Amino acid sequence: MRGADLELVKVTKRYGGTIAVDGIDLKIPAGTYCCLLGPSGCGKTSTLRMVAGHEAVSDGDIILGVANVTDRPPAKRGTAMMFQSYALFPHLSVVDNVAFSLKMRGVAKAERRGRAAQLLALVAMEAYGERLPAQLSGGQQQRVALARALITQPQILLLDEPLSALDPFLRVRMRAELKRLQAELGISFIHVTHSQEEAMALADLAVVMKGGRIEQAGSPQELFTRPATEFVARFIGGHNVVTLGGRPATLRADRLRLSRINGAGPHGVTLPPGQVEAVVQGVEYQGATVHVAFGCDLAPDMLAWLPEADFFADPVAPGDRVAVAWADQDIHPLDAAGRGDHRPQH
Repeated sequence: MRGADLELVKVTKRYGGTIAVDGIDLKIPAGTYCCLLGPSGCGKTSTLRMVAGHEAVSDGDIILGVANVTDRPPAKRGTAMMFQSYALFPHLSVVDNVAFSLKMRGVAKAERRGRAAQLLALVAMEAYGERLPAQLSGGQQQRVALARALITQPQILLLDEPLSALDPFLRVRMRAELKRLQAELGISFIHVTHSQEEAMALADLAVVMKGGRIEQAGSPQELFTRPATEFVARFIGGHNVVTLGGRPATLRADRLRLSRINGAGPHGVTLPPGQVEAVVQGVEYQGATVHVAFGCDLAPDMLAWLPEADFFADPVAPGDRVAVAWADQDIHPLDAAGRGDHRPQH
């Protein structure tokens, strides 16, 4: 399979008087694992369906490689879509499900079943070719749906929340499988999800959407370490949005340090300048880290992620008064409009 660049140019989708996707521009290089993420109604699924050709573009262009595919039908775009429901034919065997689109194209039975067998081997399902979908687990059905989507040798594979129906343990396993498969095939995967964790684990390029527009596009590390807007900081998680020196900024939860005030324990301290006093609101043990919720003058609801050993060296409980400290370099400024400070990192 050969991949191709995908470019969306001022792409808009309207449903009557409602704008679902509002003039977005996005370039996805060939061989990229791209995740579109955001809350319900942000436009991510409408964007995916326009790329697939299942929704008409109201304005703008979709360029795949050197071809403008905006008005092409789905079967002539060079894309394939794996649906959230998998949509397997219950009366067909696994191998015939995978080979179905080739049958519709008039490919001879021996050839199409041979190609289907190759793809089933790629997704480790070669031993299940004669079973019916009802005889498979959810994870196995997903692998079959993947093989079926890939049999037309698309330049881009489109995935609509492919992991949402799986249990948490299988979801983590299938994340690794999707990433392996994408790297092995060398084509782009465009994956819609509402899960920040999923996007951070999978994406080379993560695109956060809100209200039909792109809030920020970049690597997961860029989005986490330098969120462009207050919305991105809150949606990705792990950030406290505060006002410092009259300017909005973010403070990462894992960079905050807490210490009890006025000798409330062997490590208690008197509050020095440059720190703020807070009251602990809740404590959640998460294994390697302990999440401490607190309120202070900076914001009523803040969060610190503390290493387990640090927390239990001097634990705090709801109602305790603590000093909250951070380093100057851990402040990520946002301008008044909520846009990120895009100074280059050194």
